[in-house]
Amino acid sequence: MRPDYKNWVPLGMLMGFAAGAGALGAGALLMDACGKRKLAAVTAVGAAGCAAGTAWSLMARQAFDYGNENGMAKRIIEGTSSYITLPEGGVGLDVGCGSGALTIACAKKNPAARMIGVDRWGPEYASYSMALCRRNAEAEETGNVTFMQGDAVRLDFPDESFDAVTSNYVYHNVTGRDKQMLLRETLRVLKKGGVFAIHDIMSPSRYGDMQAFVRSLLDEGYEHAELIDTSSGLFMTKGEAARLFLTSSTLLVGKK
Repeated sequence: MRPDYKNWVPLGMLMGFAAGAGALGAGALLMDACGKRKLAAVTAVGAAGCAAGTAWSLMARQAFDYGNENGMAKRIIEGTSSYITLPEGGVGLDVGCGSGALTIACAKKNPAARMIGVDRWGPEYASYSMALCRRNAEAEETGNVTFMQGDAVRLDFPDESFDAVTSNYVYHNVTGRDKQMLLRETLRVLKKGGVFAIHDIMSPSRYGDMQAFVRSLLDEGYEHAELIDTSSGLFMTKGEAARLFLTSSTLLVGKK
């Protein structure tokens, strides 16, 4: 039995672009044959756009294929999990666990501890589910994991519940919420002395001034906090980041 971590680029997106390119291309040819040249030209532009979308989706699916040992998805998960170290008997939290990849990677790295993965598993990622996470943990023969329903906006845990907290490419998907407040909510459940590694697209337009955020953590007594650019060779090359719109990918790591 092999784990199935799915793909961050849904197959439906690829198929939709491909179908659109075919339908619009055929329509453009038909309109041109009927003498409707202007309408044919507009339709052809739409077909070209769908064709470009198809090519991009195919490229992105290959990059985010967990089955590719040298693929970017594997690099990101392994790289993020390398910052999570749990004490014996400790418990870590993965916020927005999706298919369970990061939760399981952290659990395998810390066999004497336990990881909990939470997610809302909304309709926008319909192929992800709690059942899928549990199947993946079984396939990986990882027994020190638990999965449960949860929401990054308001975590259903008391303050200082966990020895580590982590997350990967989650908060930028949470619309209408202040991203620094989401970070605060995750750090709220981290114990004093616990470590954190949160990876996301931390562009100023999404996150505001993250350098100021880091300074505020240090001013509050956090032992360590820093931002690490992951788009220039750490998790991906600059070219990969540019092609996949991930140029602001950043790790927030530290110790409370």
